[in-house]
Amino acid sequence: MHCNVGIFYCSFLYKQDFKEILKATFIPTIKFDKDFVAIIVGILGTTISPYLFFWQASVEVEEMKGKHVIVNKKLINEMNQDVDFGMTVSGFVMYFIILTTGTVLFKGGVHQIDTVEQAAMALKPLAGNLAYFLFAIGVIGTGLIAIPVLSGSISYIITETFGWEQGLDKKFHEAKAFYVIIGISLILGLSLNYIGITPIQSLIYTAILYGLTAPVLIGIILHISNNKNIMGENVNGITTNILGFAALIIMTVAAVALIYLQLTDN
Repeated sequence: MHCNVGIFYCSFLYKQDFKEILKATFIPTIKFDKDFVAIIVGILGTTISPYLFFWQASVEVEEMKGKHVIVNKKLINEMNQDVDFGMTVSGFVMYFIILTTGTVLFKGGVHQIDTVEQAAMALKPLAGNLAYFLFAIGVIGTGLIAIPVLSGSISYIITETFGWEQGLDKKFHEAKAFYVIIGISLILGLSLNYIGITPIQSLIYTAILYGLTAPVLIGIILHISNNKNIMGENVNGITTNILGFAALIIMTVAAVALIYLQLTDN
C-alpha cells in the first residue's frame, strides 16, 4: 500500500503534460526490436505470473485440509470477484509505475537504474522527500510479502515434481526438503548482487522467463478447465474461454517474436 501511495504521489506531484500522457496511453509508440519486445514479454509475464499458479493452488489446498468444504456457485463467484479486484488494482498500479518512470525519472535525466536504492534516490530530488521515503518503505514492505511467496513457490514446484513432502502447515522435520529449498532459494537470491547481477536485471530476466513459460501453463490450465471429466459442470463458459484463448494467443505471439528477434539478433 505504501509503495502504491508513493507511485501515485510521484505521478501527480511532478508537473505533468496530461495531453501527452493521454495520447501516449491510447496511442503508444511500438518498436519491433528485441529490447522493446523483451519488456512487453516481461510485462505480460508479471501480469500472469506462473509462480502464482503453484502458490495459490498449493496454499488453497493446505487451507482446505481437514475441512469439509462444499464448492458452490457462491464460493466460486466470491473467488472470481477476488481475482477480478486483485487484477484490476495490480493493472492500475502497473500503469502508474510506467507513468512515473517515463514522466518523472526519464524526463528528469535518469535513464539507467540498476538497484532499488538508485530508484529511491532518483525520486528524491525530482518529487520530494516524501516520495523518497514512501517508495523506500513500500519496497521494504513489498519485499517482505514477495520473499515467502517466491521462495515458497519454487519449493512447491520442486517438491511436487519429485513427490516429496511439502507444505507450510508442516514442521521442519516433517518436510525437510521443502524448507531446505526455501532456504537455498533465499541464499541464492541474496547472492545475485555479489556475482554481478543487479536486482533490476534479475527482476527483468525473471519477468521475461515468466512470459516465455506462461503460454504453456495457460494452455494446460485451459485444457483442464474445459475437461468435463475433471471439472464436471464447472467447465469454462464461452466468455472465459474467449478471454483465456486470447491471452494464450497474445502471450504466445509475444514469446515467439522475442525468440525470433534474439535468434536473428535484430
